[in-house]
Amino acid sequence: MLILLPPSEGKATAGDGPKLDLSALSLAEVTEARETVLDALERVCSGPVDAAREVLGLSERQVDTVQRDLEVRIAPTLRAADLYTGVLYDHLRLPDLLASGAAARTQASVLIFSGLWGAVGVTDPLPPYRLSMGIKLPPLGALGTFWKSQLSGVLAARAEGRLIVDCRSAAYATAFVPTGEATESAVSVRVLRETTSGGVTKRSVVSHMAKATRGAIAHTLLAEGVDAHTPRELADALNDLGHVAELAAPARGKRPATLDIVVRA
Repeated sequence: MLILLPPSEGKATAGDGPKLDLSALSLAEVTEARETVLDALERVCSGPVDAAREVLGLSERQVDTVQRDLEVRIAPTLRAADLYTGVLYDHLRLPDLLASGAAARTQASVLIFSGLWGAVGVTDPLPPYRLSMGIKLPPLGALGTFWKSQLSGVLAARAEGRLIVDCRSAAYATAFVPTGEATESAVSVRVLRETTSGGVTKRSVVSHMAKATRGAIAHTLLAEGVDAHTPRELADALNDLGHVAELAAPARGKRPATLDIVVRA
């Protein structure tokens, strides 16, 4: 399997590893593209702070983030597994997986998408930074579109013969979209909250809960060594492990199926 994750807005603010070495990151094929985005980010952050905040979508209270982005090349690094925090990563517990018998499987199976790096592995050494995939970064434009042009071929090759389990949010999903035959070996994970009142059952999407559930699902798959090759096998495995998983056909056209994880309140 290949599990695709978003990053987190919340990140660790300091590391103790060596400074950034782009050649040390996974997916070496996009090293030049990473340099291009980093150069563009540095140009924005070197200008007026208020203008940089506007481009990066930062509030006045996040002004220190501009300086942090200027120090990306020289700041100490830490593993991606330790850099990304927040609800999804609290439930995914990457450091625990990497300290267990699931370490090799976790390293081989997880890619974390990023507005700055495109996509990285869990042990890649990264400095603290902030750059959302939803940003339009001059002169590159929308980063989702930029990274799609850089990552499509690379990730299609990486995903060949593997089930793609897509746990990304919408902004990060734009950077790589399975196409052709790959859509039959891909599934998008959606989380639904089910409530019953007055004999009426309703289901709704709750974003905060969705992050936690996606993290927990990814942890289960990696910790238990689930080796599913099709969306149906994945749904069956999760149901066997105590989750409520329902496979839905694509809404339209030749798109990946949706795997609904139902959380009952």
